[in-house]
Amino acid sequence: MYLTQSLHRNVQQTPGLPATIFGNRVFTWAESGERVARIASGLKDLGIGKGDRVGILSLNSDRYHEVLLATWWLGGVVNPVNVRWSAAEIAYSLEDCDTSVLFVDDSFLALVEPITAAAPCVKTLVHCGDGEAPQGVLAYDSLLDHGSVEDAHAGGDDLAGIFYTGGTTGFPKGVMLSHTNMVVSALGSCATGDFVKPGGSLLHAAPMFHLADLAAWNGRNLLGGTHVIIPSFTPAGVIEAITKHGCTDALLVPTMIQMLVDSPDIKEADLSSFDQIVYGASPISEGLLERVTRVLPHVRLTQAYGMTELSPVATMLGPDEHTDPVLRTSCGRAAPHSELKIVDVDGVEVPRGQVGEITVTGAHVMLGYWNKPAETEAAVIDGWMRTGDGGRMDENGYVFIVDRIKDMIVSGGENVYSAEVENAVTTHPAVASCAVIGVPSAEYGESVHAVVVLQPGTALTLEELREHVKERIAGYKAPRSLEVVEALPLSGAGKVLKRELRKQHWDDTDRAVN
Repeated sequence: MYLTQSLHRNVQQTPGLPATIFGNRVFTWAESGERVARIASGLKDLGIGKGDRVGILSLNSDRYHEVLLATWWLGGVVNPVNVRWSAAEIAYSLEDCDTSVLFVDDSFLALVEPITAAAPCVKTLVHCGDGEAPQGVLAYDSLLDHGSVEDAHAGGDDLAGIFYTGGTTGFPKGVMLSHTNMVVSALGSCATGDFVKPGGSLLHAAPMFHLADLAAWNGRNLLGGTHVIIPSFTPAGVIEAITKHGCTDALLVPTMIQMLVDSPDIKEADLSSFDQIVYGASPISEGLLERVTRVLPHVRLTQAYGMTELSPVATMLGPDEHTDPVLRTSCGRAAPHSELKIVDVDGVEVPRGQVGEITVTGAHVMLGYWNKPAETEAAVIDGWMRTGDGGRMDENGYVFIVDRIKDMIVSGGENVYSAEVENAVTTHPAVASCAVIGVPSAEYGESVHAVVVLQPGTALTLEELREHVKERIAGYKAPRSLEVVEALPLSGAGKVLKRELRKQHWDDTDRAVN
């Protein structure tokens, strides 16, 4: 299995069909295939070959699509950069895996200097925006001046991408995914009939650096059709793209769905082409489900649960299951490519209905964490990925997530590791100790909440703390609420009892996560 295979097939079978639509730029599959081969040739001249890493720091665009495929065309490895990270976090991810070429669009040119200063591994910068390339940065079109090069047909267990996630120790971890990992996950998801619509047009409004959107992108490539791409999510931008281009499906997180159905612009818009929304990151709330049903009664909803380490889909909950009041609180059942079980602390499967840790196996389980063998060994045991999510399974295989075993918060679709935030919070001179937890949020699913013990004679406001944290890590990881206490609850071994801190915020819910 190889990720460029679908490009060859689409060029062969639907050469005149638009492959990408971005603003006023439209490229057919035939044109897309030719451009990919030429960009690959340009990358080859820059020294990129099999196994070499290529980074992309950019908002969504048709060029994102081309760079992904061109890198794989050479047998290279993509490193899609989280655009919400700070310059220090970005530089760490680039330096950690020795990324030598970095594509940057107009939105992030201001970060180039601090990133390259901290990541000397980056030897070449390529401007992939629409403005003029700055001095010392290659213009994107200069890569197209090269003749085409043959596809290397890298595939199977060859490394395809390194996808960095927030780190439990404060440093991002690079999840290594192979061609087989990513193709199997997309094929299995498509096999349900509830992932992307065959031959339709997929709207990319969620960030393309995120593996959830890339999984949908890969599914569209496999089934044929068109990618309609907007730089980033706005309700107005989504509505305009659907009405103008007749988009059939999209991947969105629940917060985006909420903003879309609550937009006043949606009342007069013709969204009749829009058939399906695939969502992830958290279950959909009852209130939001009712609003979607009322505002977009013809749109089908599918939930996909998983994680980057699973390429990323593990379970799916289809449109029909969303009509059942009990099943729609679940994350569905194992997808066709996935096997799942709930285990105790010793890895032994527990009886149905009993809570344990969700574990997953299959050809979509990651190769491992880049240069982190100990973390890989702890996460994948005998081929089973320990998700860190606590859940139970009913007699028909439906999985209900009830808690998060590892200290991770999912806020607005982004993973935030408590340890990473705590490291930043505790550098504030007023903070003696702290614990960071996730609390329910109507807007974000979960929001970051800091519980701190102050140094004697000091004071601290939420605004002061947020500004301090945002200087060190991405802004979305900064606490959105602050609680000052005299002491943190501790176990006999001196460990902070986060469950006690969480209890007051989650007691009125039937889950301990959103």
